[in-house]
Amino acid sequence: MPETRVGISGWRYAAWRGKFYPPKLPQSGELNFAARCVNSVEINGSFYSLQLPNAYRQWHDNTPSDFLFSVKGSRFITHMKRLKNIEEAEANFWASGILHLEEKLGPILWQLPPNFRFDRDTLARFLDGLPRNTAEAAKIGRHHSAFMKNRSWLEIGKNRSLRHAIEIRHESFLTEEFVRLLREHGIALVIADTAKRWPYMEDLTADFVYARLHGEIELYTSGYDDEALDRWAHRLKKWRDGSAPKDAHIHAPMARSPKRRDIYVYFDNDAKVYAPFNAMDLARRLGIARDYVQIKKNAILSGRRKQRRGNRRSAWPRA
Repeated sequence: MPETRVGISGWRYAAWRGKFYPPKLPQSGELNFAARCVNSVEINGSFYSLQLPNAYRQWHDNTPSDFLFSVKGSRFITHMKRLKNIEEAEANFWASGILHLEEKLGPILWQLPPNFRFDRDTLARFLDGLPRNTAEAAKIGRHHSAFMKNRSWLEIGKNRSLRHAIEIRHESFLTEEFVRLLREHGIALVIADTAKRWPYMEDLTADFVYARLHGEIELYTSGYDDEALDRWAHRLKKWRDGSAPKDAHIHAPMARSPKRRDIYVYFDNDAKVYAPFNAMDLARRLGIARDYVQIKKNAILSGRRKQRRGNRRSAWPRA
């Protein structure tokens, strides 16, 4: 059976507290709570700065055994270096602790900036250099900068395959040449719903589908109503089963299609707390729903028990 992952992009948002997260839930408990409501999360912090190995270890240990993380690639590589002269930056990224996620490490997302035009040679070199398993990633990481000496992690318990997805935001990528380049390397083209802000493509270029839903009407802000979620569920089921919607936005038809595809979908419309609820509603439509009401109820009851225990301890006489 193909794997179906529906989750959220990031999890630490002040506006979510008391709405998605139960009242008085400590920040340290937010990931664990979210991980019981959805079965995957996209790590965003790795895009903005190098995270610490201990953070990745804690994220691994604080989530259920069947949970999976996607990791967003460093913007220093994609936005600042613009995929050129990136050997040291790539080494730092892979050495930063990502390998601590072990069996919970899912696809790596590489998002290109809106002003990055399609350059076949530059992109091909980048794709050629991407590690296809954790052993290769650790090998690249050994060339990290000197400042990473005491803040790196390069051990792997088991050599695991790595998947990569790339998100574009410039119309110059709307070409058959780009699609075929991704297929040559087995890299997934991100199906990104950006409220018509950036180009939209649905070409399938790997054995899995990676979709990012940023907002149906307004970027990062608007939610997806029942009709929109039904529409997305229909498309995702088609891709998961190895076919495609009849009205798919494709630029290079596939000669043949795999029988089944794994699905990864992340909601990034986080500004008004739509993301987690949209994710759970879509998960229900795809047959992998979790009982949010019961999860939240259990979290509240657990918090009350901890508070009562704390009150009893504080009432004990001092020696």
